Amino acid sequence: MSDYFTPVTLSDALEWLACGQGRVAAGCTDLFAATSYQNMPGPVVDITGIAELSGIEVTPEGWRIGSATPWSLLRDADLPAAFDGLRQAAAEIGSVQIQNAGTVGGNLCNASPAADGMPALLTLDAEVELASVQGRRRLALANFVTGPRQTALQSGELMLAVHIPATAGAGTSTFVKLGARKYMVISIAMAAARVLILEGRVAEIAVAIGACGPVAKRLDALEKALLGRDVDEVREQISQALIAPDISPIDDIRADRAYRMDAALQMVQRAVSGAMEAGK
Repeated sequence: MSDYFTPVTLSDALEWLACGQGRVAAGCTDLFAATSYQNMPGPVVDITGIAELSGIEVTPEGWRIGSATPWSLLRDADLPAAFDGLRQAAAEIGSVQIQNAGTVGGNLCNASPAADGMPALLTLDAEVELASVQGRRRLALANFVTGPRQTALQSGELMLAVHIPATAGAGTSTFVKLGARKYMVISIAMAAARVLILEGRVAEIAVAIGACGPVAKRLDALEKALLGRDVDEVREQISQALIAPDISPIDDIRADRAYRMDAALQMVQRAVSGAMEAGK
């Protein structure tokens, strides 16, 4: 078997993965950075030649985003306002060159606690579609990433796509990120929010935060507290007490825990306010 395989069909890729513990390569913006060798140690399966793994499609259920879709395509896509937070996140993933190469699936499978794509996708109730030679399955994104650099991918499985249900296409959204500079930086804290306002009240709300725990998470307690509120009351209701149950920030080289706790509150306030403002 070759150390580097470039299949053009999904079946060939899955058969190859079933034979051993090979690495999956797409944009390689994380994969190459993770090795200290001059050459990528094999075996490697490069999925960029499989057409069905790239692109955005409207389906009867909602939207399908292929796992090998580059962030630049998503950044520039014509999508409803509910996707604005995801498009904003896409525009902040590295440089333009990285956005052209890096893929949606790669960002998720890499499972970094600071993966910029996670919070916005969580607010869109995203599911991932996985496949192996045994068949296909769907899994909520919230259950797919299980810890830092850990996912629910089983041996021989490949992520095919991210699915967004039609029900998540309602409302407006935004994404905010805190880092040491604007671009090419790992987030200290980030948040995304999707809000639907009807008759001056919060009819739907989804808020997620990243880089403030082992995995990005929806803020369930906060969402319950804000649902049904008058829009003029929302910002004052966003408190540390409502956010704290769903985050567990750490001390690291970018920030300490106390700073991240304060930053998380600010990021969530800005994300929710931004989403509501966009809906006016």
